[in-house]
Amino acid sequence: MNYAATLAVLVVLAFCFPLTVRLGAQLGVPEVYTASALGALLTFALAAYLVRWQVGRHAVTLERLARARAQVAAEPDNPRAYFVQGEHLGMVLLRLDRRREAAEVIDRYARLGGAREGEIVALREALSNAERRQRRAQGREA
Repeated sequence: MNYAATLAVLVVLAFCFPLTVRLGAQLGVPEVYTASALGALLTFALAAYLVRWQVGRHAVTLERLARARAQVAAEPDNPRAYFVQGEHLGMVLLRLDRRREAAEVIDRYARLGGAREGEIVALREALSNAERRQRRAQGREA
């Protein structure tokens, strides 16, 4: 089921909600039960949509990661090969919570001759922030 179909189902449910409540009331079903059942159905539909959206975003990120890795493998000495659609490979790895790989990529990128100092600083700062968040999260779990 694609996004348009999901949206269509949600529109139909939203349109049918008052009609179903009125029909249920005429048949002797209390409005609370009808509203609760339809609310649960709408919540399920919304949850399914959000899960599909997150999975789609993750798939796009993985595809961007694969493209960036292929570029770096083809031209390891070209600083521009570390970027896909304006985003650095290290940032993609950090978004996927792969800090160790990101640190290696950032170090490799920093050793390149044409790498910009501002980009390197920003990448290292993002890596430091990710590690700090991880340490804070582990401290809360302990």
